[in-house]
Amino acid sequence: MLYRAPHKTAVDPDTGELFTDLLVIVVPDDSAKSALVEDPSVPFFTVPHFDGYNAVLVQESRLGEISRDELEEILIDAWAARAPKELVAEFFADQ
Repeated sequence: MLYRAPHKTAVDPDTGELFTDLLVIVVPDDSAKSALVEDPSVPFFTVPHFDGYNAVLVQESRLGEISRDELEEILIDAWAARAPKELVAEFFADQ
């Protein structure tokens, strides 16, 4: 998870203001990205600037809208998408 500085490519559609509390979460693939941004029960979204990049955006102030278990699963998947394969295999073998 990375903090994303306010930028003109991510503007709140309701206010026209730049988002000031965005986090970027890398996802394993395009289908995982689609699943998150198309699910109205979670606060994840994307912007055209992220087209073709497997990541979603979320406002830090909205993380409380999802359960800790759900967020943990998303962050583990994000880590597993980038971590060395041997480390990922070791982690999941212990689960």
